Parts: sequence; structure tokens; C-alpha cells
Amino acid sequence: MNEARLTPFSGRVAHESLRGSGLDARHYTAGEWARIAAPLVDLLRAPAGPRDRQLLRGARVCIIDRRDGHAFVQAEACGYCGWVATGALGADHPVTHRVTARATHLYSAPDLKSPELALLSLNAQIEITLQEGDFLRTADDHWLPAQHLAPIGTPATNPVEVALRLLGTPYLWGGNSASGLDCSALVQLAHHACNLPCPGDSDLQALAFADARVDPQTLPQSGDLLFWRGHVAFVHDPQTMLHATAHSMAVTLEPLAQAMTRIAAKTPLLAHVRLQREPDTRLS
Repeated sequence: MNEARLTPFSGRVAHESLRGSGLDARHYTAGEWARIAAPLVDLLRAPAGPRDRQLLRGARVCIIDRRDGHAFVQAEACGYCGWVATGALGADHPVTHRVTARATHLYSAPDLKSPELALLSLNAQIEITLQEGDFLRTADDHWLPAQHLAPIGTPATNPVEVALRLLGTPYLWGGNSASGLDCSALVQLAHHACNLPCPGDSDLQALAFADARVDPQTLPQSGDLLFWRGHVAFVHDPQTMLHATAHSMAVTLEPLAQAMTRIAAKTPLLAHVRLQREPDTRLS
């Protein structure tokens, strides 16, 4: 059975790769590539429906269907599908840089005293055309601080170090940005910053990383992932967990033994994962 979250089928239109799969699709399409032009957009279960995840500026998506002011898309980086407001979509222009700071402001001029236009999160992707002093100009003639960006081809190297940049970020179910995120988003954002593939939800992550499971009694080390039903956390060091948790409503560092005891009172540990993986060129 197809996993609905990863299946490019709107309920009436399907991607042509699904021909012959048994879906009851009225139409098939090759899709249309676009990028998210808004700073941040909700990825919805249905037009104007509940949020499942979010997409950042510059994320590349394949448009499968359009209805009621929304487009049904599949995100290239992780395969997640859902509906976004059509006004959040832009042309499929190349991107050159990625935001490496926890967040940064988009300015109207190359001057830190100029009016800010939007807040961009870690991992937002931008097309840069010019540098003037300490500012970089975007293709749509806005400006960003140079120290907050890096070329797409220079990813981070340590997901845990990236996740630490988001320490204190408020918890937001389905959130995927520095304005608010959940447990699986913290893991995904950190891995994507390192050009490492990572699904969007904790159950999909546990499934994707199943081959990297180690014995639950293995001593934890930095970078390991711990999975429970509905939750995932980084091991920051052998004594500390780093995760986005509704318990504190924030991204937090917590004593590992304390956190594991607290969570085990509700649900057992499902998997201990230790990843050794290569960068994904789709993310660069």
C-alpha cells in the first residue's frame, strides 16, 4: 500500500510515475516544477485543511494539481506531499545560497537600519546575484546579511551542531522553521543542512533509518537518534538529549537518563539509530 504522505496523488490527479499502480486517478501528469517564494508556507492535508508540515523559501516542489486557490505538490527534498497556497509559489529559478544562521532578516536595502521585509529560517534557499559590503542581493532585489548565508555547495558537517543553533525555538506541531518546529523537524532541518536526506515525520524517519539500528543497550554517542512512538530525539552527548519536545514546548537539552525515564512512562523506546551516510545531491 502506498504511503499517502509520500504519494503524489491529489485524489483526482496523480504523477505519471504512478501509472499502473492501481490508483483511481482521473488524470496523470508529469507535473510542473516550482519553488516556494514565500518565507514559509504550511503544507496542508487538504485545501484550507490542517497543517501536516511546512516548507521554506526556495524549497523545490513538483505541482501535481490545482484547486480552490491551492496547489497539490510533492517536495523534492523529502517527497512529502500536500497542498500549499498558490500565492506562495514562484518560478523554478536556481538557488545559490542557503541560510545557515538560526534565522535572518530580509532587508529592503543593504543597510541594517533599513526596513526588514521578512524573517527567513535556517535552510531557506535564495538566489544571490551580487554582494555589496556585508550584504548580499537577492534576485528579487532584496538584501540579506552575508554572514548569515553560505553557498549551496558548502553544507554543514555535523547535524547535532546545526540542531544546537535552534536551541530555545518554540515547539510547534508540524512546524519546520526557526519560528517553531517539532521533534521530527529538528532532525530533518539539521540533516538537510548537511545535505543528508531525511523524511519529514518521526515514523517515516524510523522506517527510512531502520538499517542503521543498533542494539538498544548500545551506549549512546553524539549524533545517535532515539525513536519512540510519535517522538524522535538526538543524543547530544552520552549524558544529554537534544530534542524539540512538548514537555517544555521548546528545543531543549535534557539529561538523557531523566528524559528516557519520563518518556518510557508513556511509551517504550522503539529504536536506537546510528547513521553513517553520504550527502544527497538533491539538497545542494
